[in-house]
Amino acid sequence: MIGKQVKLTSRQRMTWLAHLFKALAYQYHRDLAQRLGPLVSNDGVIIDVGAHSGQHSKLFSKMVPSGTVYAFEPGSYALSILKKVVSLRGVRNIIVIAEGLSDVPATNTLSIPIKKRGSLGFGLSHLGESNADRQTIQQDVKLTTLDLFAEQNSLSRIDLIKVDIEGWEYHFLRGAINSIRNFRPTLMLEVSEPALQRAGSTGRAIFDTLEPFGYAIFKTFENDAYRMKKVDGYDGSADYVFVPSEKASLLG
Repeated sequence: MIGKQVKLTSRQRMTWLAHLFKALAYQYHRDLAQRLGPLVSNDGVIIDVGAHSGQHSKLFSKMVPSGTVYAFEPGSYALSILKKVVSLRGVRNIIVIAEGLSDVPATNTLSIPIKKRGSLGFGLSHLGESNADRQTIQQDVKLTTLDLFAEQNSLSRIDLIKVDIEGWEYHFLRGAINSIRNFRPTLMLEVSEPALQRAGSTGRAIFDTLEPFGYAIFKTFENDAYRMKKVDGYDGSADYVFVPSEKASLLG
């Protein structure tokens, strides 16, 4: 059944509480918000693809206090935490969407890794082939495309898109071409070659897809206060920020 909550062991229920506490009590990536803030207006629209437990969504909600954050998360375990965080924090400008984003509307299988001690490594949940050497819980999830979502919800703007979906980034881009062309959002993408190859793609395919849109490309260094280095093209596995060329000077 699509979206059915996975059955948890006693240990997994205990670690769920720990995951919820961390999601509520901590805020990561503050330096990222400072860097990207000039690119987004107070009433902007942000798309968080692979919202996980909401760390980025919480941050984005403060960047667009008069705007909207659409948080896409298909996995029921992550959703159970994300929805609690949004509710308990009383955040009104985050809209949680219990779907993933891909190149076509479909149903697919999400694999949730089980760690050695039995807890769920839900931050590494992924679509596509599962690692045969690692035990997983599998769940059917619903997928749509950003282009279809934007049309159905009459979106008139998209300012920023963050995508961290463990190798499914290329599939996402193929279903977001019209939105990228029409709205020219800043894009923050995780580009992990092993994860992309597992899903049948490559980092270069991502860069080739975005090349016609005239983006300035910045490679980020998370362990150095989100230092960003401008690059000419693909420079290995990393998080990249693609900024419309007309806005690149706003990064300083």
